[in-house]
Amino acid sequence: MTLGAIFLVHDNFERAAQSVQIWQDAGCPVVIHVDATVPHAEYSSFKARFAGVDSIRFCTRHRCEWGMWGIVAATQEAAEVMLSDYPDVQHVYLSSGSCLPLRPISELRSFLASHPSTDFIESATTADVSWAKGGLQTERFTLRFPFSWKKHRKFFDRYVDFQRRLGVRHKPPGDITPHLGSQWWCLTRRTLSSILSDPDREKFDRFFRKTWIPDESYFQTMARLHSTTIESRSLTYSKFDVSGKPHLFYEDHIPLLRQSQCFVARKIWPSADAIYATFPNNRGEFLGDSAPRPSVIEREFAKAEYRHNLGRPGLFMQSKFPWQGWEKDVTARGYSVFQGFSQIFEDFEDWLASATGCVVHGRLFAPTQVEFEKRQRTFAGALSDNVALRDYNPSAFLTNLVWNVRDHRQCFQMTPEDNQSNTWLMSKDPNAHISVIAGAWLVPLARSGYHGIELRRAAAVLQRRESEFLEALRSPWAKATVHIWSLAEFADMPLEHLQLVVDEISELPQKSLTTVPRMADLSKLGPFIQKLRNQGMPAGFMSDFAVDANTSMPKKSPQRPYLVQ
Repeated sequence: MTLGAIFLVHDNFERAAQSVQIWQDAGCPVVIHVDATVPHAEYSSFKARFAGVDSIRFCTRHRCEWGMWGIVAATQEAAEVMLSDYPDVQHVYLSSGSCLPLRPISELRSFLASHPSTDFIESATTADVSWAKGGLQTERFTLRFPFSWKKHRKFFDRYVDFQRRLGVRHKPPGDITPHLGSQWWCLTRRTLSSILSDPDREKFDRFFRKTWIPDESYFQTMARLHSTTIESRSLTYSKFDVSGKPHLFYEDHIPLLRQSQCFVARKIWPSADAIYATFPNNRGEFLGDSAPRPSVIEREFAKAEYRHNLGRPGLFMQSKFPWQGWEKDVTARGYSVFQGFSQIFEDFEDWLASATGCVVHGRLFAPTQVEFEKRQRTFAGALSDNVALRDYNPSAFLTNLVWNVRDHRQCFQMTPEDNQSNTWLMSKDPNAHISVIAGAWLVPLARSGYHGIELRRAAAVLQRRESEFLEALRSPWAKATVHIWSLAEFADMPLEHLQLVVDEISELPQKSLTTVPRMADLSKLGPFIQKLRNQGMPAGFMSDFAVDANTSMPKKSPQRPYLVQ
C-alpha cells in the first residue's frame, strides 16, 4: 500500500527538509506547501534542495494566517496535487515542517494496511469538546469572521460584538453538523477524493471560509459526510497547554516520546538535535503495526499541567503573578505564629526552640527590625533584615521565608504593634498554626511610662489592631489552626496551654513539659487595667482579669482553650 504525505511549511526549513527526507527515503511521495508569506528567495532555496526528485512536488502557495481560511486552501491545493500526480497513493498523511516521525514509516504503512478503509481524523461535535479556547465554541460556526484575530484583534472583537447584538446567525449549508478536531489527519484516498470532488463543495467552502479556525473543522466535518469508517483520533501526537498553545518537545522528552509509540509527534523544538538524531527509532526496536500509546505522554503532561496551573505549595511563579489565588497552597509547609507569648514570658524564643526543635525567630514584622533567629542580619535565601525590603512586599517575605527553610517548621512572634499586612494571608493559610494570648500587649504597655491621654490612645490603637486580627482568625474563611486565650485564662494554667501547643508543632519526640519559661510579674496588671477602664477603655477581654493589686489570677474559673480549624 502506498502512503503519501502533505507538508505545510512556513519556517525552520532545515528541520522541515530533514523531516521530508525521512518520508521520501521511505518511498512515500510528498507534496509540500510553503506559506506565501515566506520571501521568494528563501522559498526558492528550499525548493532547490529537492530539484529533480520525482517523488516530491510543490503546490501553489497560499497565505496561511492562523485562524483563517488559507490553511485549508493550502491543504486542499496540496491534496489535489497528491491525488492527481500519484494515483497509487491509498492513504494521505497531513504533516507540518515541525512534525517528526518517531517510528519508521514502514511501521506506519503496515498499521494503515491493517486498516485499509479507516480514516484517522479527530472529529467531535462542539457539544462534546471542552478544549476550544477563546470563548468561541458554537459561535465559531454561527458568526462570520472576516478579520484576523491576531492581526486585527480590535476589528475582530467589535465585529463579533456587532453580530451578537444584531442576532446574526451564520447557518451551515444542507444538513451538515460542524465537527471539531486536530488539524493533523490521515485520510483514505476515497474519502479525500470525495471531499474534494463533492458537488456542493463550493457551498461548503463558502461557509467555512468565514468560520473561525476552519482548519480545525473543515475536513473534520466533511469526513463525516464521506467516510465509511472514522476513528476519531489523530496519528500525530500534539499537545496543547491551558492557553491553547502547542507544547514543544525538548530533548528531555526523548524517553516519553519513545514510550508513547506514536508514529509522529508535533511540535519538536528546532534546536533539539538529540531528538532529530534519535528518531525515527534508530535503536532497532521493532513495534510492527502496534497502535500508538499516547496515554504515556498524556499522564506526564497532565501532572505537569496540574503543577503548572496550581503551582507548588508556597512557590509563587511568574506565570501566576499577579492573579492571587492561582496557587494551590499559600506557603510551602507548616509554620507557627505566637502573639503575646514573648510579652508575658522571658526568654520565650530559646525555651520554644529547646522544647520543639523548631527554628524560632523573634518579631519578624516589628516596626524597626526584622528579628531573625539569633538576630542574623540575613537569613536563608538571602532574606535581609532590612525593614524597608520586608515591607515592600510582606506576603512575599513570609512565603519566601517558609519556602527557603521548608525542611523545618519555623516559628515567629507577633504583637499588635507589628506590620499587619499578612493577617488574612495567615488566617486563610491551612499551613499556619496561630496561638494568641489576647491582651498580652498590656504587659509591656504597663511598663511603658505612658500617662493620661497618651496611654489611652496607645491602648486604643493596640486593642483595635488586635481585635481586627482576632476577627480574621475567627472568620468563616479562616483555615489556619488557631488557639486563642484571654490573658487571665492563659495565666491561670500556663503549663497546660503550652503543652497543647508544643504537642501540635514539636519536631522532637513528644514528652510532658515540667517547666515553663519564667513569666513576667502580672501582680500590678490588675490596677493598670482598672486605670484604663477609668479612662474610658471598654472592658472587652480585660473583664475577667482581677483588679486587686495583690493577685493576678482571674476571679472566675477559667475556660478551656478552643481550637479553630
